[in-house]
Amino acid sequence: MKRLYVILFLVIAAAGLLGMAIAEHSGYVLVAYKSFRYEAGLWVTLVLVAVLWLLWRGVSALIGLVTTSSGVVNPWSRRNRSRRVQVAIEHGQLDLAEGRWASAQRHLHRAAEAERQPLLYYLGAARAANEQGLSEQSDSLLERALERQPQAELAIALTHAQLQTDRGDTDGALGTLQAMHERHPHNTQVLRQLQRLHRQRGDWSAVIRLLPELRKDKVLAASELAELERQAWGENLSLAAHREDDASVGLQSLNRAWQQLTAAQRQEPALVLAYAEQLRQLGAQVEAEEALRVALKRHYDSHLARLYGLVRGSDPIHQLQMAEGWLKAHPADPGLLLTLGRLSLQNSLWGKARDYLESSLRIQRHPEACAELARLLAQLGDAERSNQLFQEGLGLLDERLLAAPLPVQAQVLPT
Repeated sequence: MKRLYVILFLVIAAAGLLGMAIAEHSGYVLVAYKSFRYEAGLWVTLVLVAVLWLLWRGVSALIGLVTTSSGVVNPWSRRNRSRRVQVAIEHGQLDLAEGRWASAQRHLHRAAEAERQPLLYYLGAARAANEQGLSEQSDSLLERALERQPQAELAIALTHAQLQTDRGDTDGALGTLQAMHERHPHNTQVLRQLQRLHRQRGDWSAVIRLLPELRKDKVLAASELAELERQAWGENLSLAAHREDDASVGLQSLNRAWQQLTAAQRQEPALVLAYAEQLRQLGAQVEAEEALRVALKRHYDSHLARLYGLVRGSDPIHQLQMAEGWLKAHPADPGLLLTLGRLSLQNSLWGKARDYLESSLRIQRHPEACAELARLLAQLGDAERSNQLFQEGLGLLDERLLAAPLPVQAQVLPT
């Protein structure tokens, strides 16, 4: 408060001194130029100059406020444009992540048109359009991205192929990826998408042709590649067997496909299983039994042992004895016990068959074991227990059917 009084006193003193100076020395100013003439007192002129200076400063500040990027008065300023683009990017990315496709497309398209590096925003807008079923707009956005950033051709093509796949245009996606494969033969992402598309289309012959490149360029982990290789060759064996309606032609085609495998592949349980199963379906029971027996002698596998009970070799008694030999090392394998039960049925050994099937069910409740034992008990006169097992087997089968995926249309490797 004391400081305020001091300031007020100084202001009054200054005003008094100024008043005395004005009264004592009024002064005189004359400005003449051609027909212009200005004359006034000195102090009036000084006041006028001060007013004009203040007016000039005010106008300058107003003009600066309007023309500079203050973001308050001028909505078209550079800073405001940048802010609007940033807002569009943030909203577009959030909309894209949360599935608001129309809003995402609008915001990202706006951001792409304004940015110097628009690739990611065009790709996001194209995806949003594709999710709305607007395939033409999606493709148009990708074409615009290519115009703006032609050096990003590969990235744009990979996105295009994925969007084509998503909309069900697998032929178009295949054409896009094959074109990129020709231009970038060792690109891992092209190879990865290409093998995934072949698998989706069920074109296992194309997958097999691609395997050497996948291995050479280390596109997949070793375990994943090995699993893909087994699946591809296994599916190809199945397709080869059913190339023609004629079983004899199918058998020849199957054997040719089997011989295309390497010696090491012909020893893999999964491929032996696929081969033997196709032999069985084609009626080549003896050949199927021999393939399974040789493989099981080399290396025991539960899946092969289960299939062994579904084939009929040339000597059923010897076949049963072989399987019983495996039981010593694998007494708790329910699949092997099921096989022994079936082989006992083939040899009309009803008591032994019942014991084996009962043992299999004690370890694992399986619909096939239920059905085999139910069928046997019905013939032996135990109708009540037979019906119970049939009902149980149907219940177990229903659970498996609900969990089983549907097959896809497939193509066969030419032989």
